[in-house]
Amino acid sequence: MKIWPAVDIRGGQCVRLIQGDYDQETVYGANPADMAIRWASDGAGQIHLVDLDGARDGSTANRQAVAEIVNSVEVPCQLGGGIRDRVTVAEYLGLGVERLVIGTKAQKDPDWLSAICKEFPERIVIGLDARSGMVATDGWLQTSDTPASELAKRYSKLPIAGIVYTDITRDGMLKGPNLEALKDIIDAVDVPVIASGGVTTSEDVTEIAKLGAAGCIIGRSLYEGKMTLADAMDAVVEANA
Repeated sequence: MKIWPAVDIRGGQCVRLIQGDYDQETVYGANPADMAIRWASDGAGQIHLVDLDGARDGSTANRQAVAEIVNSVEVPCQLGGGIRDRVTVAEYLGLGVERLVIGTKAQKDPDWLSAICKEFPERIVIGLDARSGMVATDGWLQTSDTPASELAKRYSKLPIAGIVYTDITRDGMLKGPNLEALKDIIDAVDVPVIASGGVTTSEDVTEIAKLGAAGCIIGRSLYEGKMTLADAMDAVVEANA
């Protein structure tokens, strides 16, 4: 299982939100690239980027910050937030982003998603964000009536690189992941599933690895020193022992 330290960008800064609430923001650094360099220096083999402005309004306002990160580290980066048209997909892949996470557009326009996945096979990751088991979109501001597991099965038929599953109610809360919901998604599909939301301790990482997740995104717990990147990587080794 791969560990993906998260670098969330808003207004050009490195921040974290609680449960996706834009009114509950903590700024962790003025330069997101510096944070990405830190994680890469600490041994991260990959980094998860989120454009929070893009997730909310569909913009690419943080494009420059993303470009600086990609040019500053030598590990693969995947990016989510505001990726809702082909031009944006091609632009970010052209910048050197390895994989793109698409959520809102995937939910709203499945035909478009299918075409993009076929044009860029294994470069698209589906961002499946859920609240109470139902898919959320538009920067988590809207909750649909579509069950997450149902949508996961539909997506898994496309040539995608995987699914990032986030339980919004756990995100940024430092209260542990929703293992039951995560297991439902992993069991429902035969594509790699990356867990996100609430990962707080090395024990959480171990449990996620034991469920068979392909990856684990960690944010606030790293930034606030609840767990180190080395702790997380050691937990994966323990799970595989």
